[in-house]
Parts: sequence; C-alpha cells; structure tokens
Amino acid sequence: MHRDWDEHYASGHTPWDRDAPAPELVHQIEAGHLPRGRALDVGCGTGTSARYLASLDYDVVGIDVSRRAIERAVSVAPPPGVSLEFRQLDFLGGERPGGRFDLVFDRGCFHVFDHADDQARFAAGVADCLADDGLWLSLLGSTEGPPRDHGPPRRSARDIVSAVEPVLEVVELRSIEVDSAPPTRVRGWLLLARRRSVPAQPSTT
Repeated sequence: MHRDWDEHYASGHTPWDRDAPAPELVHQIEAGHLPRGRALDVGCGTGTSARYLASLDYDVVGIDVSRRAIERAVSVAPPPGVSLEFRQLDFLGGERPGGRFDLVFDRGCFHVFDHADDQARFAAGVADCLADDGLWLSLLGSTEGPPRDHGPPRRSARDIVSAVEPVLEVVELRSIEVDSAPPTRVRGWLLLARRRSVPAQPSTT
C-alpha cells in the first residue's frame, strides 16, 4: 500500500496524530516496564510521544517519512535541557538514524504495512536499531472486536509473530484498547519485543 503521507498532513487528515502521548506508553513507563536511555520514535508524526519521552530524560530521535510531519515536529520548541532530534527518514526503505537504542517505540507505524515482506522488513529494521537489552514497544490494530469502517488497520497475532519472530523475541503480545478517531476506543495489540540472544529455531516436525 502506497500512501502520500505529506498529502495527509497537508489536508489535515491525520486521525492518528494526537496532542498527548499514548496512554499505553505512559503506563508502561510509569510501571517501570521500559528501559531508560536512548529512545527512537518510528513514525513520530508531529512529535508528541518523542517530546514526552524527552521530558523524562530520554535521549530521543524521532523519525518520519513525511517531510511535513517533521517540519511540524521541529516547529514546536522543546523544553530547555532536553535531548531531542527529529529527522525525515524512510525507515522501511532502510534509512537508519545511527547507533543503538534502549527503547524503540511506534504508535501505529508497523501496522500500516499490508504485505508480510514489508512487515518483516520493518521488524528487521527495529532489530538493527535495538541495543542488546533494549525493547520495542509497538501499539497496533487487531482483528478482534466487531466490524468497523474506521480506525487502525487490522493485524492478526499470526501477522505480528510471523514478522517479528525470525529477528526478535516476543516478550509480550496482549489485547488492549487503543484510541481511534472519531474519539473512541477500539481493540488493538500491545507488543513488546527484544533482540534475540540466539536465533529462532525451526518448528518441530
């Protein structure tokens, strides 16, 4: 699926863009479930979550394929003393911000890719960026819940694990409610994954 993300921002059709960090991200941080240090926000949009992480003393890089999104992100002055940088990068296309990150976060970026090869390439990109003890937190839509004609793309547990398992270890995958537009809550997934210490082994036959 090809989308002109700049056109979305130009037209104002950005239902994924929020003026507050994802409640699930806030909860995971406040519960002490996520490592501190260097953080990468993939598909950062206008930078809400990246600014939130920077306010907690993370060293943050926010990336997005959309030039307009990054322009809006950098137009908001960060609080003094925080470490926050925004870059226009095509993550799926192989562009990387450089270095390793203790936390990789995406709020609805992984799930926009329809094809299994693209999903696997995204997960491999996360693996490239994660520190040895780092974690990837992804919030995405699920196939659970009643039919709907709005909200995040639907992805099954099989879609997610098939993409992630070859390069990353699934730490947690559970059903949650995620915010959607118009303002409502729909069923989604919370994924936590980390770099593998040993390769995934073939299924037993």
